[in-house]
Amino acid sequence: MNINEVVKKVTEEVYKQMGACANTENPAACNLELAGHIEHSILNPDMTRAKVIAECALAKQYKFANVCVTPYFVREAAEALKTCNVGICAPVGFPHGAASLAAKLCEIKDCVANGATELDIELNIVAIKSGEFDEVKRELKAMVDAAGFGVKVKAIFEQGVLTDEEKRKTLEIIRDVAPAFVKISNALTGKAACKDDVAFVKGIVGDAVKIKIDGGIKTAAFAREILASGAERVGCSASVAIVTGA
Repeated sequence: MNINEVVKKVTEEVYKQMGACANTENPAACNLELAGHIEHSILNPDMTRAKVIAECALAKQYKFANVCVTPYFVREAAEALKTCNVGICAPVGFPHGAASLAAKLCEIKDCVANGATELDIELNIVAIKSGEFDEVKRELKAMVDAAGFGVKVKAIFEQGVLTDEEKRKTLEIIRDVAPAFVKISNALTGKAACKDDVAFVKGIVGDAVKIKIDGGIKTAAFAREILASGAERVGCSASVAIVTGA
């Protein structure tokens, strides 16, 4: 066996142990370069403590940008990922952002205290629908301030329930408050992620606020299409399948 065959065999064994594809002729086909853009969502209501720990091990293995866990499991995820650079993201104010501001600030502080490094913060949808945009802006600013320095805040833009005018005003608020990200969400409608949605949001928030989008992203090709359209992050539950081609 010559040296090239030895290298190929060892490489195949490494990829096999990682659970990734063993395509040594074209390693890029393994899609591992996408991992740093993927937020590994483990938010299903049937999630258990044991599943969270197992999914965190996968996130560490593949070097995803973060794991998205419910506030209840933030401490477990932070402990499981303390020796690596995978972030811990928690949702705040799901699903409508309609809790009191005081309650949402408590949730933020608790998540951060337990180890969250990123927060997906639901904007107050009922305030938006009531035309109370000053209150929406006041709340978002207070929540960004409460998260503190070093915690990435993503303001959730639940596009499917908003009129065109509400979309524009909401995105202008996000642009002005300038959290780290705007998250284009489809959680309340089931609409799939779309590159046109990314373009629309980017046209209003510009480059100052990065973009995350989720909803039905299940293949590497689709993830690349969304990222090429201007998104920085994609939220997925099919994360491992995307990076391994499984």
